[in-house]
Amino acid sequence: MAAPKIVAAGSGTRVNVLGDHQTIRLTGADTDGALTVIEESFDPGVGVPLHYHEREEETFNVLEGEVAYELNGHRTVAGPGTTVFVPRGVPHRFEAVGTKRARVLLVITPAGLEGMFIELEKLPPGPPDPAKVAEICGRFGVRLG
Repeated sequence: MAAPKIVAAGSGTRVNVLGDHQTIRLTGADTDGALTVIEESFDPGVGVPLHYHEREEETFNVLEGEVAYELNGHRTVAGPGTTVFVPRGVPHRFEAVGTKRARVLLVITPAGLEGMFIELEKLPPGPPDPAKVAEICGRFGVRLG
């Protein structure tokens, strides 16, 4: 059984995943695998390419800025207070738009994807090798394209 946990503001494991600055607030170890909670912060133009998850569902809560989400080929710009739910298997992408940095609270169910983000952060600086990114993502059941 998971123990109660309070995560203070600004606390957590910080990773930079290709320009998506993340603070992993709760991990699968904290929640007995139930969920992962991540606070994301990224500049306009930064986002994630089209992909889908074989295992996880994602819930994005936009806190600041604007984020363009594409779900099953339909694009929506989400502002503060908007919640976006992406079931497993649904192709999606997102990108910060507008003029200010976006901040999003992401809940992933079940947990485990935080391991992928930690591995992606370890890639060498500069433009990422697409084959290596696809290999890492694939091991976690995330399919690009």
